[in-house]
Amino acid sequence: MGGDDDRIEESSVRLMTSSNDGIVDGVGVGESRWVDGSEVDSESPPWSLLDENDSGQGYGSMRRRLVKKPKRVDSFDVEAMEIAGAHRRHSKDLSVWQNLALAFQTLGVVYGDMGTSPLYVFTDVFSKVPIRSEVDVLGALSLVIYTIALIPLAKYVFIVLKANDNGEGGTFALYSLICRHAKVNMLPNRQPADENISSYRLKLPTPELERALNIKETLEKRSSLKTLLLLLVLTGTSMVIGDGILTPAMSVMSAVSGLQGEVSGFGTSAVVIVSIIILLGLFSIQQFGTGKVGFMFAPVLALWFFSLGAIGIYNLVKYDISVLKALNPAYIYFFFKKNSSAAWSALGGCVLCITGAEAMFADLGHFSVQSVQIAFTCVVFPCLLLAYMGQASYLMKYPDSASRIFYDSVPGSLFWPIFVIATLAATIASQAMISATFSCVKQAMALGCFPRLKIVHTSRKLMGQIYIPVINYFLMIMCIIVVSIFQNTTDIANAYGIAEVGVMIVSTTLVTLVMLLIWRTNLFLALCFPLVFGSIELIYLSAVLSKILEGGWLPLAFASFFLCVMYTWNYGSVLKYQSEVREKISMDFMLELGSTLGTVRVPGIGLLYNELVQGVPSIFGQFLLSLPAIHSTIVFVCIKYVPVPVVPQEERFLFRRVCPKDYHMFRCVARYGYKDVRKEGHQVFEQLLVESLEKFLRREAQDLAIESNLNEYFDNVSEMSRDSGAAGDGTDELRIPLMQAQRPEEPGSSISEETSPAFPSSVVSLDEDPSLEYELSALREAMDSGFTYLLAHGDVRAKKNSVFFKKLVINYFYAFLRNNCRAGAANMSVPHMNILQVGMTYMV
Repeated sequence: MGGDDDRIEESSVRLMTSSNDGIVDGVGVGESRWVDGSEVDSESPPWSLLDENDSGQGYGSMRRRLVKKPKRVDSFDVEAMEIAGAHRRHSKDLSVWQNLALAFQTLGVVYGDMGTSPLYVFTDVFSKVPIRSEVDVLGALSLVIYTIALIPLAKYVFIVLKANDNGEGGTFALYSLICRHAKVNMLPNRQPADENISSYRLKLPTPELERALNIKETLEKRSSLKTLLLLLVLTGTSMVIGDGILTPAMSVMSAVSGLQGEVSGFGTSAVVIVSIIILLGLFSIQQFGTGKVGFMFAPVLALWFFSLGAIGIYNLVKYDISVLKALNPAYIYFFFKKNSSAAWSALGGCVLCITGAEAMFADLGHFSVQSVQIAFTCVVFPCLLLAYMGQASYLMKYPDSASRIFYDSVPGSLFWPIFVIATLAATIASQAMISATFSCVKQAMALGCFPRLKIVHTSRKLMGQIYIPVINYFLMIMCIIVVSIFQNTTDIANAYGIAEVGVMIVSTTLVTLVMLLIWRTNLFLALCFPLVFGSIELIYLSAVLSKILEGGWLPLAFASFFLCVMYTWNYGSVLKYQSEVREKISMDFMLELGSTLGTVRVPGIGLLYNELVQGVPSIFGQFLLSLPAIHSTIVFVCIKYVPVPVVPQEERFLFRRVCPKDYHMFRCVARYGYKDVRKEGHQVFEQLLVESLEKFLRREAQDLAIESNLNEYFDNVSEMSRDSGAAGDGTDELRIPLMQAQRPEEPGSSISEETSPAFPSSVVSLDEDPSLEYELSALREAMDSGFTYLLAHGDVRAKKNSVFFKKLVINYFYAFLRNNCRAGAANMSVPHMNILQVGMTYMV
């Protein structure tokens, strides 16, 4: 996607004039006008520098390079400021009791995976390093203790959780955070109006840090770095999907394997069969949603953690409390000195103690940072340490029990209660990972990185609870295949470790970029983060990669498959979008057609869906050629996902007028966040759209009326000043474009409030505009006649002079995904009876 295509940029801009500018683009001094965006060249620079009069190289010079303001009086930008100002929201801190309640709930959602790791960690470690002395046990215990202390506690609890995006966590949250501060999104549809969304919270680097500025400019200029960043995010997402396959298989098999030593004749085949039955039941209930059984999750996991801690204390006191010596990290050195290469291989089992650590960040959207921190530091961390210490204490006396250490260390009278709780905990841990996979795929779809799939909303109240049938069946089939082929947890553990460490390395890289670009952290501290944690994770990665032939190839195969699918979809979508930008219809042609558009206008509202945020899409020309008549009101609807988690409903729609008033054509951008769920029916969507359009028409009429009265007032003042021979020096300063009265820094300001103290009431008084009433009545009449959805049945083909690889990807792989994914009409929830489609071929 290099070359000229990278220069295609579509954004709304604003004309800024002053008394010293003279004539700019044919607009006289002091004049302002609405710009519909389609008359702006798509390849023109969409941003202008701030503080033009600042010639210094200090604060102002750097701020000019960091803070960029639009050029023209854009109706989108003005409307966005007014909407955001009217509905500005402020986050409220939760009380102590609310945080404690959320902390309790996190046990059932966030920590299920990490909580079930004592089932299999020491079993896997000592399958590679036989126990021959206390150094083996103490060294392995010390490794586990400091792994948990460094990665989940130090890295995630104290650092990574702070890199949240308005309370949302995960790989895509980090990516969206970076996209807001640097234009690295591959889809060039960024608008200044987006920055007025209340959840945008743009925080630019301070002028003193040239380093942050250089990083920002480097990322924006080099398309190769944009692609590399996207590939990194997609790789992390692919690993998470791989976790959704391996977590259920690993957790359920580990819990069921406890029956092998307790029930006579219960062999490996029985473990596999029972595990498959549980997995079939687990995936079968996904369609009902997690909300119906969600209230059980936290109490069960709380009981599980309590059991881990209690059994750990019991074993410590009863067998060998001297294992507390493992708190001395020197035993890690002794462990490696004694076992050399075998100890290195054992790291692959040790890393399993932090499986699910990424969930602390990925599932943050349902909780608060404080609640996640409280739950881990006060409950999860101490209970896990006690569990591992108790198992190590038991192994000091019974080293031959390593193969089923967890169940052997449980007091005999408690075996069956603990087995039931362990099976429930493993199922809950699997459920949480499956739900996280659904959310991850949905976010990838929102950012244009995954083919469209059917999404079912399982809760009317909680928008995050979704179910994706295709992904659910895929995960179920893959889980059953994994369990059937490997038939033991050791080989699955080798695969599990690679997926976990891969996601952690991606998070470390993205958080480092956030530190340098957004947090403006001291360079030494910012480099210490990847140096310390990245080095630990790379060491673990090297250990688990050594087991590629013993099951480690599985997550790499999954990740490669999903990475190819996601990047191919993103690559084809970006090329299609760039083609639409190049081929949009010129405004000169639209004006030549006249208000009848060269055909007959019949009552009704035509909603033409397309991806452009400005201009007239080329598909509209196909409709004019194919249909004998066109609707009296045309709205170009763009469903756009912005890099924020959620867009409030009242800030959803932005409108602008396309062509003169008598054309009755509008551009509508419906904005959604990557966590938003489009579950409103088409009737609700139509009603919200028309209501927002009416508000836009009234606001436009009010602004134009005030502007007309203001210009008339200025003309009278100037004439009176000339007659009296005392023209004021400050008159020209007042003759500014009306829409500049609203500063982005003061989105809630009102034009009438600012002008009313300075001007007579006749200037700001508004009479009912007859043309407004006529247009509103015409809109209502069109609405009564019904809505028609105008869609394009698009075919994307590579140009004949394209390279072979591009033809292969676009004409076959991307075409296969488009033909087999969810159709646009179904994905946008539009009624099939009201659809008109025409064919369109996009040459990319």
